[in-house]
Amino acid sequence: MTIASKTATSRLPDVVGAEYVSSNATDLNAYAIDGKLPSAIVRPGSTEEVIEIVKYAAAERLALIASGARTKVGIGLPPARYDIALDMTRLNRIIAYDPGDLTLRVEAGVPLRKVAEALAEHRQFLPLAVPFFDRATVGGTIATGVDTPLRQFYGTARDYVLGMEFVLGEGVLSKSGGNVVKNVTGYDLHKLMIGSLGTLGVITRVNFKTFPMPVASRGFVATFESLDRAIEMRNHVAQSPLTPMTFDLLSPRVADLFSSPGAERLTKTTMPADVVSPAYWALTIGYSGKENVLSRYEAELRRMAAESLAANVIVLGDGARAAAFAFKREFVPIALESSLATTIVKISVLSARLKDALSAAIKAAETNQLPWAAMARSLGVIYFALLPAELGQASQRQVVAATNQILAAGASLGANMTIPWCPSEWKSAFKVWGPDRHDLAQMQKVKKVFDPLGIFSPGRFIGGI
Repeated sequence: MTIASKTATSRLPDVVGAEYVSSNATDLNAYAIDGKLPSAIVRPGSTEEVIEIVKYAAAERLALIASGARTKVGIGLPPARYDIALDMTRLNRIIAYDPGDLTLRVEAGVPLRKVAEALAEHRQFLPLAVPFFDRATVGGTIATGVDTPLRQFYGTARDYVLGMEFVLGEGVLSKSGGNVVKNVTGYDLHKLMIGSLGTLGVITRVNFKTFPMPVASRGFVATFESLDRAIEMRNHVAQSPLTPMTFDLLSPRVADLFSSPGAERLTKTTMPADVVSPAYWALTIGYSGKENVLSRYEAELRRMAAESLAANVIVLGDGARAAAFAFKREFVPIALESSLATTIVKISVLSARLKDALSAAIKAAETNQLPWAAMARSLGVIYFALLPAELGQASQRQVVAATNQILAAGASLGANMTIPWCPSEWKSAFKVWGPDRHDLAQMQKVKKVFDPLGIFSPGRFIGGI
């Protein structure tokens, strides 16, 4: 924060009104990102106000970082500059919802919980069951690109975001996509915004395709004494005609995380008995349909579990499945609460190499004498949590060594790896965005087009974009 930026931001009340601008020290601390504080917080109430703020920031060369509930601001590198915290939570309207056409248009600051409640009245939903669900907003969720257990069947946001409205770096409003499911006009520029961490523009509105709620659902859990046996059943299911909604593998130590007081507070529910155990790997599968479909699923899964020598199997009804799902959804915040030094490596690999990637990560953790826990999506996405007991130089050295080994092993498997969550104090020692990328030059060109003055979240993305 500089005197010049303080002086420049002092004119923000002219744009949104004094009651929606703050430079109070306590407020600024709440918007800190990796130890850096803004000079001012501004809370626009409309797209027009966002446009004016961006134009003003561009004219004054002020760095601007947009956020919602700030549940995922720890993702990415520390900002190179940070003058204005753009709080989008006043843009919280559901603008249009047509249950018949399965379409929804919302403002970026609307909470996911509010959207879920509105859709549930018509027995519909969005598959955005992301970590920090009860607090997260639509815009922050889309900008960070965090995935969900439901990607197994429904895909990622790229598959059901129909269109978007966003403000570019010179204060120009841009629209991409449309409001209907079948839309073939124009380029899908809005997909560049997904996962770009706010470095290309400020999302103001998002159009979604919605989905009917399942008629009924069940959960199936098979536990195994070894990773090999769990992967064996995973392969059987993946090669079968079955199409589960969720399909995740949990390591034994996940049981300790899920039994913590913080876990129940974050999920607002209780984990059903026997789903996870500190002695077993758990293969968890969610599926839906009419009763005859559910019966077929159960019979097939029981057969596959027996062939893979499962230690135990349980079937969860609708309510118990939903409770267990909440714990899987909140795996990341639960792991983060377990230790101030929790470091989570995200590994994306071909599903055929899932076992190899997991084994390499386990070896790296145990070589460096670090406790660990893992949640692996069957599609090939692994969230591998390193869980040192405390912050400190010794723990940092262990975690840095382990992550470097994981990154090296992952590179040999053709994996894409990042470290989305780690202690702020340690970030400079990590390759937060993974190994160097061959497409960095192209990404820098895109950044230059969308944000020519470099005012959006400078330095936070890949390669310091």
